[in-house]
Amino acid sequence: MISPGRYVQGKGAIHRVGEFLAQLGSSPLFVADDLVWGFVGHDIEASLRKANLPLRRETFNGIASSREVTRLVDVIQQVGADVVVAVGGGSTIDAVKAAGFLAGTRWANCPTVASTDAPCSALAVIYTDDGAFEEYRFFPRNPDLVLVDSQVVANAPASFLIAGVGDALATWLEARATAQSHAKTMAGGLPTLTGTALAKLSWDILWENALPAIDAVRDHQVTPAVEKLIEANTLLSGLGFESGGLAAAHAIHNGLTAVDATHGLAHGQKVNIGSLAQLVLEGAPTSEIRDFIEFTTRVGLPTTLVEVGLDPDDTDSLRTVADASTVAGETIHSMPFDVAADDVVGALAALDRFAARVREDAKLPGPAPYKAPHHGAGR
Repeated sequence: MISPGRYVQGKGAIHRVGEFLAQLGSSPLFVADDLVWGFVGHDIEASLRKANLPLRRETFNGIASSREVTRLVDVIQQVGADVVVAVGGGSTIDAVKAAGFLAGTRWANCPTVASTDAPCSALAVIYTDDGAFEEYRFFPRNPDLVLVDSQVVANAPASFLIAGVGDALATWLEARATAQSHAKTMAGGLPTLTGTALAKLSWDILWENALPAIDAVRDHQVTPAVEKLIEANTLLSGLGFESGGLAAAHAIHNGLTAVDATHGLAHGQKVNIGSLAQLVLEGAPTSEIRDFIEFTTRVGLPTTLVEVGLDPDDTDSLRTVADASTVAGETIHSMPFDVAADDVVGALAALDRFAARVREDAKLPGPAPYKAPHHGAGR
């Protein structure tokens, strides 16, 4: 069981970032893109002044690629930073974790959205410069500090919170599969009862609070439901996936990144398709799959292939996804049964047709086809 050194969450938490960073070092380096810094830079600067800490900021260039990590390592070493702080979303956070480790500094995260469970973990997902999954990088320790200002999260577009729900819902599905198979987790050993229980707690909180929290965030309000959802997306899902285990859902997400048509989608949007495919692979009860489709459609997540840019009849693309998601070492091999590429192709095709039927029966909106942007990708 592994976890960050300290987790801080609440309205106005960004005003205390200097206080907590002063316990870690005396020369912090912040990494954030210009848009994010425009929202929170002033508050961070004021907090650092209060804590008598200098302010240095480096611009993040958009993708957590090997090239970007190497560039950030050079910057950290040039300025002599003793703690590097990510401010932003999952890509910024993963790049900073990887760079902080290579540079030999401590690292901290200030997520400005609750869109992934990346902030708390001791691993980074590295992508190619084009946005395709390249590798997981594992580190010997978790971030020293994770600080989440709930109002900052509520001020961001609700689409980020929605994507976080997609990422976090997979946590319990994958943890229960890992527990059944007695496979190793991302923490490096067998799952603990603690990690598995936190994954289930995340799931329960999501089903109870996601819809009212998303509505509140559309009005940029912080309610108890919003606080619960942020914690489920960020802390509970982070602890649950890392110490509870990953399985098919995230492996299929990684496979989806191998197809250009999915580029530009949020991490959690693709993970939701992976979760549905995992349920199909498991032969889960029809009622469970139906409930998952209805709930995540209401949340605003994709439940059909056309919503992630794929055609269920495009067997070449589905084969590309399936091949990439079943390579040696992928987490799909933590399932309690063998999964081959053909199984993934079948699951993806089957979920698409069934999800369309479920949505029609429930009088939910029909799928809107997704078109990838010509350049770039995001997580």
